[in-house]
Amino acid sequence: MHPPTALLISTPTPSSRRQLLLAAACASAAPALTACSSGDSEQQAARALRTPVLPSSETANARMHELVRQATLAPSSHNTQCWRFKLAPRSITMAPDLTRRCPVVDPDDHHVFVSLGCAAENMVHAALAAGLHAEPRFDPDGDGKIAVNLEATQPRITPLFHAIAERQCTRGDYDGQPISPAELRQLEQAGTGDGVSLRLLTARPAVEGVLEHVVAGNTSQMNDAAFVSELKAWIRFSADEAQRTGDGLFTGASGNPALPRWLGTRVMGLFFTPESENEKYARQIRNSAGIAVFVSERSDKAHWIEAGRCYERFALQATALGIRNAFLNQPVEVGAVRPQFAAWLGLASHQRPDLVVRFGRGPALPLSMRRPVQAVLV
Repeated sequence: MHPPTALLISTPTPSSRRQLLLAAACASAAPALTACSSGDSEQQAARALRTPVLPSSETANARMHELVRQATLAPSSHNTQCWRFKLAPRSITMAPDLTRRCPVVDPDDHHVFVSLGCAAENMVHAALAAGLHAEPRFDPDGDGKIAVNLEATQPRITPLFHAIAERQCTRGDYDGQPISPAELRQLEQAGTGDGVSLRLLTARPAVEGVLEHVVAGNTSQMNDAAFVSELKAWIRFSADEAQRTGDGLFTGASGNPALPRWLGTRVMGLFFTPESENEKYARQIRNSAGIAVFVSERSDKAHWIEAGRCYERFALQATALGIRNAFLNQPVEVGAVRPQFAAWLGLASHQRPDLVVRFGRGPALPLSMRRPVQAVLV
């Protein structure tokens, strides 16, 4: 043990000071926290949502519901789950649920259609495991719907199908170790699609360049009261709240303590600042193995959907390799920063940077919830 005087010698960092203050705040609210200690129950529910149903045990109707369930395990902006599904005997139609859009962070609904693409990609792999060939088709002249036609084929369970249940946006620290060239090639192949390319940035100067744009975008968002209000509305501060709503950003899934909403909103006001968030992103970007940037050749809904499919394949392949990933979308979400970021990347005027993702190896974090299948069917 250190002598008591040692406590007077070291100066706490801003991060450690915040942790000490947060611990004190939580300790003072200990009676209220008791009511929010059901994290085990929430994680059991989240894990149950990800348990695959064996294709051979399904009826035709149950199989269609299972395809929807697997699709909903895809990521979505703020975990809004902004999608609806309509079942037919040989097809499933996916449509955006604009009642769950985020107009501040996503004013042109870019993330809505990226999320649809992610769900469509999950459905493709789940359908193949169930003995169906799924072919998503987007009608650019329609109202944003994707028709997924289903044809019988030989069942095949792939590593990417297995990865659907394990994939998560892991918003924690990584180990800082590089990814092998062979693994990078697999990620690049998985993340490239029709009109969508993938830039993998692993050199330190390039990673630092991304960090500059993340900080610029994050500072702008954190100083925007409307952005913070919208984000707060989708945060689920306790496990009970996450399980009850089945959506949103559960604080435990980001490595933060679960709190009652009344306390969580107050703590957020104290500790959720541009400085604290920029410090966190700097640390996490620097302990990542690299940054992936998804770029569309055109900025339209068809390409946004394809970008979502490419990202989801990338994320599933990464998961199969034991590699974590998390979004860093501030440079593409802030309108004033996105053109600067595109110019820094050397993009042509018609190209759009869609998604920014850090990746590396690290521990898993708690899983996020999903709404039941019946809630997303029309």
